[in-house]
Amino acid sequence: MRIKLPTIVRRVLEANSFWRENRLILREFKHFRSVAYAAIAFAFAAAFLEGITVGLIASFLQGLTNPDEPPIQTGLAWFDTLFLATESSPEERIYRLSGLLMVGVWLRSCCDYLGQVYSKKASLSLVDQLRRRIFEQLKSFELSFYTTANPGALISTLRGEVKQVQQAFDLLARSFLFTSKLLAYLVAMLLLSWQLFTTSVLVFGLLGVGLTSLTSRVREASFEVPKANKTFTSNTLSFVSGIRTVHACGTQDFETRRYTKSTREIYNAQMGVIKLAELVQPLIEGAGATLLVGMVVVSYGLLISTGRLTAAELLTFLFVLVRTTPIFSALNGTLVKFVSVQGSLSAVNDLLRRDDKPYFQDGHRIFTGLQRSIDFESVDFSYQLEEPVLHDITLSIKRGETTALVGTSGAGKTTLADLIPRFYDPTQGRILVDGIDIRSLKIASFRQCMAIVSQDTFIFNTTVRENIAYGVSDSGEADEQDLYEVARMANALDFILNLPQGFDTVLGDRGVRLSGGQRQRIAIARALLQNPEILILDEATSALDSLTEKLIQDSLERLSKGRTVIAIAHRLSTIADADKVVVLEKGRIAEQGRYQDLLETRGKLWEYHKMQFEMSRT
Repeated sequence: MRIKLPTIVRRVLEANSFWRENRLILREFKHFRSVAYAAIAFAFAAAFLEGITVGLIASFLQGLTNPDEPPIQTGLAWFDTLFLATESSPEERIYRLSGLLMVGVWLRSCCDYLGQVYSKKASLSLVDQLRRRIFEQLKSFELSFYTTANPGALISTLRGEVKQVQQAFDLLARSFLFTSKLLAYLVAMLLLSWQLFTTSVLVFGLLGVGLTSLTSRVREASFEVPKANKTFTSNTLSFVSGIRTVHACGTQDFETRRYTKSTREIYNAQMGVIKLAELVQPLIEGAGATLLVGMVVVSYGLLISTGRLTAAELLTFLFVLVRTTPIFSALNGTLVKFVSVQGSLSAVNDLLRRDDKPYFQDGHRIFTGLQRSIDFESVDFSYQLEEPVLHDITLSIKRGETTALVGTSGAGKTTLADLIPRFYDPTQGRILVDGIDIRSLKIASFRQCMAIVSQDTFIFNTTVRENIAYGVSDSGEADEQDLYEVARMANALDFILNLPQGFDTVLGDRGVRLSGGQRQRIAIARALLQNPEILILDEATSALDSLTEKLIQDSLERLSKGRTVIAIAHRLSTIADADKVVVLEKGRIAEQGRYQDLLETRGKLWEYHKMQFEMSRT
């Protein structure tokens, strides 16, 4: 259900900078508005009871100090009779007020507690909702987003800055509670003495205006904190991910200096905010103490001596003022602290924006299986605004055949293969699957019929069993017999059974406990378990020793039987039996045809064949 706000309210909100900058975050409150409303209701109830308690205290003091004087009245007959016991005897009034005072205090405490619980629940719900929404965002981006995005910055935003959002809205809830109490106290002060009330409002009003410039400076300083956090997270992630390179290059001292610099940047950014934010409380406490002394002097000299104010009323007013000063201080301090996390709010808001990021546009047609071919029609491709990587690619990949892509490094082989599962879309031209534009296919149904084994196999920080079964089922589980069978076919069963816990061995981040060849065989077992119709092999045997390469090549031959295969090869001997060989040079198709036919033409493939033959002899 959507709440349609009046036009004037919407215009005010759109003009308000806070709403404008954080509307994507504030919008998430719609998922738990009842919890937020409950928090507001209990805050109002606590403030109302606070005001009643002040009235009861004033009447109680009046009864103690001047029992023969007429009791304090508000002018509301029902309130005076029910709560202030104006029609009762002095003694009965004291007893009744004592009981009502205790009940009021306990009720106010209960409302305070419930208000805090519901406000915390609302802020935690907001963080939970934001994290899930950001994750949905990350899933829906095109792959091109991740080619330029900083992983450390993304993790920092998802973890650290979203946590700051919770703190921000905890502070916002506290400021609402403080405001409600402050209003209740101001009403009580006005009823006690409009003269003293006016003086107090003027003093604190001027102080509030003076704090506005301080708040602006805190807001400006707050944007440096998330920047420093992102740099720190990025450097730490880079260090941990590249620890082998760090040790191999002997750059531990350099990394220490870089790490120290990033932690110092966080320290400086946070101290810049703290130095400004912590000024609020001493300023307000000093102003409150000055005002309190001034009130005593003015009241005694001008009001009490002329009979316009009783001693009990003055004591009650001073009591309220003493209670008001820390609340006013806390309110301003809370608002300043809230402003101090505006940088984090801005970082989260920027990640939630949809108008400045590339989003994947899914199709609507369910893919039920490849019947004829995958066809490239005059396809060009470039990464964002860079020079084109592929030029005028026209190619047909027949069902059930093996198509090999050959070329030097940077020729565009992997880029061409990446267009098939729609990791990227062509800049120009189109790709057809059985005559249907690939962009109109429901991509999940298409990718479910496909498996990819690349030279850089990603291993998850979980068990062997879950790594092999990844993508087969949501639970990450598979039939035990199937697991053993695909592991055997991938020549991986022997080394898996020799691991400490066999299939239940946790492989560590990115599979650090495995060799390169072992990681490849896990990937092949994963592909075998998926039983794909289309198979993409991206230099799956590169950078391996001869024995391991032979084992993996045997596994790949088993995996490729009866499937449509797109194979990127660095060793021509592995694709000699391919149905078609496509030779790429500088993003263009130099030649294509059967392996032996291309050798006979003595073109580019013949040059590569001759070069590898000569290298093998040396």
